[in-house]
Amino acid sequence: MSASVPQGHNRTRPMKKDDEEEDPLDQLITRSGCAASHFAVQECMAEHQDWRQCQPQVQAFRDCMSAQQARQREELQRRKEQANAHH
Repeated sequence: MSASVPQGHNRTRPMKKDDEEEDPLDQLITRSGCAASHFAVQECMAEHQDWRQCQPQVQAFRDCMSAQQARQREELQRRKEQANAHH
């Protein structure tokens, strides 16, 4: 009988049952385009167990989300201006 070899971290999401919903926060992060930096924060926290040692990853995630929010604001403003131009 052979001993099992530990596997590395599996970043793929498990298949969800039809009646399960994806976490809204996970959906937001995925749609934002910032999932990679979010995973980097999680990985750092798992490794160090100290958020102070993960500040570069936290800042990268913060910057990514801020940029995404700015893009959303610009898109909403553009849509508002287009709607007003048609009336």
